[in-house]
Amino acid sequence: MDDVDRAADSDAAPPAASSDPPERPLLLLDVDGPLNPYAAGAQPPGYGEYVVTGMPAGPLRLWLRPAHGERLLSLPYRLVWATTWMHEANTVIGDRVLGLPPLPVIEWPTMFTTDDPDGLYWKTRHVAAWAAGRTFAWVDDEITAADAEWIAEHHAGEALLRQINPARGLVEEDFEALEAWARELDRGRPGTGPDTPG
Repeated sequence: MDDVDRAADSDAAPPAASSDPPERPLLLLDVDGPLNPYAAGAQPPGYGEYVVTGMPAGPLRLWLRPAHGERLLSLPYRLVWATTWMHEANTVIGDRVLGLPPLPVIEWPTMFTTDDPDGLYWKTRHVAAWAAGRTFAWVDDEITAADAEWIAEHHAGEALLRQINPARGLVEEDFEALEAWARELDRGRPGTGPDTPG
């Protein structure tokens, strides 16, 4: 008897309910902008200055807020790096400054391209392909409404794209918006596309 026959058989036992908790949505994290507010005119309160050496472009100065690590871990998401730092985000930023465990990393096949036929941010198509229909939220300073619209049309799962002001980085308003969207998912009423803080 195949699955269709079993479903039509009134005497068949109902399938056992899964005891596994629902999979958490993904939270895709950019570094420069959300975690490193590089466009701020001065070092923001609560941030430390960190200089990363040994990089191809020479020493890099970052402003990072160590408390962001604990706040990120408190969110009901599975964290993923979606940054040009790629695996160095784990060793240079996540472990040393934010106290994060090693996180999955999206590896970009190309970076900084500007010839997208739809004018999309260069990460957007790669993010959709990597997510492969899974539910995700994405925080980045360069995403736009056009990227959110394209994701809504081409991505099979739910998605929230939240543009972060690179002059201020992630703030509590952003964390609360991410928590609210996750709650909506739990209630079966997912949010809509573009989300830009006012």
